[in-house]
Amino acid sequence: MKKRLGLGFTCVILAAATACQAGNGGETTAGKGQPKSKEGKKVVTLSLKESNPYYEAVAKKFKEKYPDIDLQIQSFKQPGEERVDNEKYIKTTNTALLSGKGADIIEVTGLPVGKYVSQKLLLNMSDMLDKDKTVNKSDLQMNVLDAMKWNGGLYTMPASFFLRAFVGDGDALQKANVKVDDKSWNWKQFEEIARKLVQQTASGKDRRYALGGEQPEVILQEWVMDSYGELIDRTTRKANFDSPAFTDLLRQVKKLYDDKIMTAQPTDNERPLFYSERIFSPADFIKGPYTKLSNPKLLQKPHPEGKTGGIRIITTSELAIQAKSEVQEEAWKFMAFLLSEEVQSSPYEDRFSLLKSVNEKKLDELQKQTKDGAYKLADGKTAKVSEEDFARFKQFLHTADRYADEDVKVLNIIYDEAEAFFSGQKSAEEVAKLIQNRTTTYLNE
Repeated sequence: MKKRLGLGFTCVILAAATACQAGNGGETTAGKGQPKSKEGKKVVTLSLKESNPYYEAVAKKFKEKYPDIDLQIQSFKQPGEERVDNEKYIKTTNTALLSGKGADIIEVTGLPVGKYVSQKLLLNMSDMLDKDKTVNKSDLQMNVLDAMKWNGGLYTMPASFFLRAFVGDGDALQKANVKVDDKSWNWKQFEEIARKLVQQTASGKDRRYALGGEQPEVILQEWVMDSYGELIDRTTRKANFDSPAFTDLLRQVKKLYDDKIMTAQPTDNERPLFYSERIFSPADFIKGPYTKLSNPKLLQKPHPEGKTGGIRIITTSELAIQAKSEVQEEAWKFMAFLLSEEVQSSPYEDRFSLLKSVNEKKLDELQKQTKDGAYKLADGKTAKVSEEDFARFKQFLHTADRYADEDVKVLNIIYDEAEAFFSGQKSAEEVAKLIQNRTTTYLNE
């Protein structure tokens, strides 16, 4: 089954006074150029892809704290619709931003934020964050916010984030006397280690693979994400897929499958020697790795020379303030409110918080439970997690600096065209040229 990445976007309302806005009980009046509700409150519109209980709860608390601001949530997905028409939404968003008539705050997850930044369509919130005394900046996961910056400016704010980690079988590595310098290893070195480990396993049903259960196209996508900045320039939006580095990557992935170092088939008992783990919340640091392996070793991903391979940051529902909004100050108050402990501790958002203290509290509780033998895995067994493992994970959490800002359309182009190479229908150079041309066309739209 194909594994293509889906787009997740949100809505923008084109007119300053829309039917949707009126339906929410608001209206626009002239008053120093700023929209006012019929109660005289300043109206701030927040457009979302679809109704979201997290933002609904936050909006309620925000209105209690700022009774002079009328925060109106608008949903692009209408009642009765099964799903959001993403292509239609993208066009609507682009038109609204270019006209300056969109909502004040826009959910921009998956949208071409870099393009909007270069066109000065989004507000740089860095100065506002620096000056805002309501935000405890020393407690912020600034490694996450800094990783999200474009040209040194903070243009988007996530509700929360999760992590994509790389995990190795610590027992297998120890038995094979293999030491992984994960601070500096690249995919070539990973291949050398993987081949050594696979060769030491028995054949047949006991054979183990370096990676399993994924098509080569999916592995290629993931490896591209790990070196995305070398293949797509974030600022100029120029592609570099017709380069020797990319064709070498294509050949390397294919050879690993041809040599049965990696397999697309599910691995027995889900016991690959290495695998990528989505860590959605502090508890997932234990639930995933320690269920699959008795001694999981958290590792940095293989990465290009001179780059970091730290755990990849994946954000949830990023928001941005429109540069032409007439209520930027009020819109920022909502952004700042999102960074409060009250919101960051919300039960509606079970992901990693943007506050270090919230994450630390959850991890400390987990550490206490595992030490006392009170934390059980899904199979009822006790999780044996050392203090060293907790310390290593906390270090990874607070130093993660690889933001997953990849364009989903580009990744889907790679998947579609790479199939012809992995099936032997086209050469690496032919596929690389097709990906380069399609990507360039898309980026120049």
